[in-house]
Amino acid sequence: MKIEILKENLKSGLGIIEKIIGKNLSLPILDNVLIDTEDSFLVLTSTDLETAIKLWILTKIIKKGTVVVPAKFLSSFISSLPNEKIIMESKEQKLYVECSNIKTQIQGYNTEDFPIIPKFNNTEFIEIDNKKFCQGLSQIIDIVSISQNRPEISGIYFSFSKNNIKIVATDSFRLAEKNIQLEKSVKKDFSFILPQKPAREIINILNSKEGIIRMYFSNNQILFEFPMKEIDHPQLQITSRLIEGEYPNYQDIIPNKFKTLITIKRDEFLNHIKTASLFSGKVNEVKLLINVDKKEVEVFAKSPEIGENKSNFSVKIEGDPIEVSFNYKYLIDGLLNIKSSEIIFKISEKEGPCILEPVGDSSYIYVVMPIKSIN
Repeated sequence: MKIEILKENLKSGLGIIEKIIGKNLSLPILDNVLIDTEDSFLVLTSTDLETAIKLWILTKIIKKGTVVVPAKFLSSFISSLPNEKIIMESKEQKLYVECSNIKTQIQGYNTEDFPIIPKFNNTEFIEIDNKKFCQGLSQIIDIVSISQNRPEISGIYFSFSKNNIKIVATDSFRLAEKNIQLEKSVKKDFSFILPQKPAREIINILNSKEGIIRMYFSNNQILFEFPMKEIDHPQLQITSRLIEGEYPNYQDIIPNKFKTLITIKRDEFLNHIKTASLFSGKVNEVKLLINVDKKEVEVFAKSPEIGENKSNFSVKIEGDPIEVSFNYKYLIDGLLNIKSSEIIFKISEKEGPCILEPVGDSSYIYVVMPIKSIN
């Protein structure tokens, strides 16, 4: 292999593919990047066996070939070079890099030892607006609970029906559901569970990009592809295994009857909860006292070691007065994932599941369980 490439293009590409690479003592080959050539593209590939990233960079190809070298080392070295054209050449498992007056040799590995990345023979795919998809995924991603005993809730549940995608995550104490509309209806209903790590990488890598993202499916794998704008060719592919098992029937825990409905300014509520959290003690408890007559909410927290805090603010209330306690972290997470200026807080009962949702947007709900008050 011999190529000419701009330093910034190579640096950017390596910065993306090294995101899933960590120190792997049992399989050191996974610490490497596979550098390959394809038509007029340099192809960079990395994998941790669960997730794989493949990136194409338009490059001047002088001679085709392939080499495997340490990814983070190569990335650090390329970052140190002048912002100029780089010549890279591979010979006998070594990579030779020339730039300006710098000549370097990097020891590589046998390319046959690099894991095989799954290929997708099915040409059918689903397209969705990338920004819409990443924004929806970001409202769900942090709710996941990594559980060895219940691997199905260690991932994000995707359910496709007609022209709608439901994205769901739970840790048993709270749950978030996001609905995203598709331009075209799917041919048949289906669902899968995606591990949290590749979902996070999709957000980290693609969040700021305009365009569409394509999804290809197989029985136990999924491929997310971001195409190039200029030509019909992939720019980036993220492949992941899927989690086996059946996702819990979460819809049974979403209440449809409520004792009290409160309409609150999101930022005001968030500030009161954050202040009260400083006094919440070891169990993270904040108590909400809903006063229907005064149309206000009192937020209260108390700790024997620190002291206590009480604050009141006006809200719109429908229903009955009620007193209910929450883990403040769960309330804050829910509020931060809602982007509207006002939210509706639906309280079913003192110890029953409650719902936070944005005003004027039925596509997102956040379900949170109260805790038993110790005060």
